[in-house]
Amino acid sequence: MLTKLFVKSQLALQSFKNDERGVTAIEYAIIGVCMSAIVLAVFNGSLSDALYTAMDTISKNISDAGIVTPPATPEG
Repeated sequence: MLTKLFVKSQLALQSFKNDERGVTAIEYAIIGVCMSAIVLAVFNGSLSDALYTAMDTISKNISDAGIVTPPATPEG
């Protein structure tokens, strides 16, 4: 009986050691964290300032253009 228990526990430990299902999830998590760090570094740098400047310029040009809304159609 003790031998059966020992064999079963050895098989269970060997199965646990060879199980790699969680490894893939951990690898994807590490890749996701690295990509997030890269995106954060890029958008906190000069690219962020350039985007804000471009958006301010575009909205100023739209305001200065004085876009006129079309007149309302008379009701029937």
